[in-house]
Amino acid sequence: MLSEHILLGFIGLCAGLAVSAGTFAFLIVIGVIPRMIGKCNRAAETIHFENAVILGGIFGTVMSVFLQIQLPLGPLLLCAYGLSAGIFVGSIAVALAEILNTFPIVFRRTGIKTGLFWVMLSMALGKLCGSLYYFINRIAG
Repeated sequence: MLSEHILLGFIGLCAGLAVSAGTFAFLIVIGVIPRMIGKCNRAAETIHFENAVILGGIFGTVMSVFLQIQLPLGPLLLCAYGLSAGIFVGSIAVALAEILNTFPIVFRRTGIKTGLFWVMLSMALGKLCGSLYYFINRIAG
């Protein structure tokens, strides 16, 4: 019995390491972290950005695996986490779309030459409104 638990723990650890390595490699390949550092003009603090991403991944994993952990600050921490997670997911989505040249292709095919900023902003606001609608109305799939 103990040997089965040790084997399952080892397999779970190996699988988790493989998934996290793939996730962080994906973030590096699509250029999310280097692009954020470049946009912030903070090349000297690169290690801080990398540490923040790693600590965020560890914190998110611990909080999703150990559901019985209760953190203080309730709604305040939840708002900060939600905002951070939204920015993270949005950054990955935009970086991936940029790598695949999605936006230039769509803009060229639709004939949009000016107002690209407003198109991108309206797409982001539409995503925000859809997410708020989803969470306010507690829609479950």
